[in-house]
Amino acid sequence: MLDESLLDTPEALSEADRRGLLRGAAEAGARVRTAARHAAEAGVNDLKPDGRPRAVLIAGPGAAATHVADLLGTLALAGSPVTRLAPTGVAPAAGALRWELPGWAGSVDLLLIATPDGTEPGLSLLADQAYRRGCTVVAVAPARAPLTEAVEGAHGLFVPMATAPYEQDTSVAASAPGVLWALLTPLLAILDRTGLLTAPPDALAKIADRLDHIAERCGPAIATYSNPAKTLAAELADSLPVIWTEGTSAGPAGRRFAAALAELAGRPSVVSELPEALAAHSTLLSGPLAAGADPDDFFRDRVEEPPALHARVVLLRDRPIGGLSAAPSARDLALSHDTPISELEPEAGGEIETLAELIAVTDFAAVYLALASGA
Repeated sequence: MLDESLLDTPEALSEADRRGLLRGAAEAGARVRTAARHAAEAGVNDLKPDGRPRAVLIAGPGAAATHVADLLGTLALAGSPVTRLAPTGVAPAAGALRWELPGWAGSVDLLLIATPDGTEPGLSLLADQAYRRGCTVVAVAPARAPLTEAVEGAHGLFVPMATAPYEQDTSVAASAPGVLWALLTPLLAILDRTGLLTAPPDALAKIADRLDHIAERCGPAIATYSNPAKTLAAELADSLPVIWTEGTSAGPAGRRFAAALAELAGRPSVVSELPEALAAHSTLLSGPLAAGADPDDFFRDRVEEPPALHARVVLLRDRPIGGLSAAPSARDLALSHDTPISELEPEAGGEIETLAELIAVTDFAAVYLALASGA
């Protein structure tokens, strides 16, 4: 059950936030600035690549690397595919995971390693394998982690991950807001230098500014009625989020939101991109999860019986509706099944800025849902 009264009690939110999730969301802009500074100090801005890599390979554990690969693959220009190397192993523990380069990987390819841990033996072995194959290696991980020596031994580039003091002695969730920006920002700078995407220092500064703006709008001191993240969290109480995205950069934001809901708040969700989502989820909205599927719910004992789980559509768009859009059809489908719908659309700006806004608002929403439900 969601304690909605907690949402408008900043002191109670702070007390419930034992994992530092709300603080991480609020400090996302600062994390981008610190990560950009670390990248510059490591010499990223002075790199003069000979040309674009044939392929970009990304390795790392869990949701953090998955989100980074998804975002970079979406933002990268055509010509150099971005591929995540999925690990193998008997458990998700750092020591049990192994990564392998594809057989074709060689001297014209770029390996990016992103990890909030840095103790994984499998990543150190991967860096050594890349060196023997002639791949260029770049890694972002906590300073003084064992991976540092492996990357230096592979004559690669190591960028210290931007961490906060309160994260030093605690296990940080892979979907935590600060982790994403600490890993993503240096890699944006790297791919900007290789010409795969456009993310110069001033663009990174705009991302940080946009994240600061969202922190002001969605912070714990802002009341629910004027706070889009708290409003979304309250709307998703006792609901199955059916996340629909429209626009190229909205896709990764929706997939990250689904992962954050699962890891941070313990909430299931489904996610799909429009217009395919209309066919994929039509039966779901007309089945037992539909809002009108349980006519006896009106007579439910509100104290003793838990509420039934019903679907709620969350529509994420990366641009205003105009021209060819499936959003009106999405609304019609949801409303025809008595399914409520929540919508998020960023303010105008560059692609990376609008993507950052969607991620930031949904990150705050996942955190509020986690705190108010006691996850």
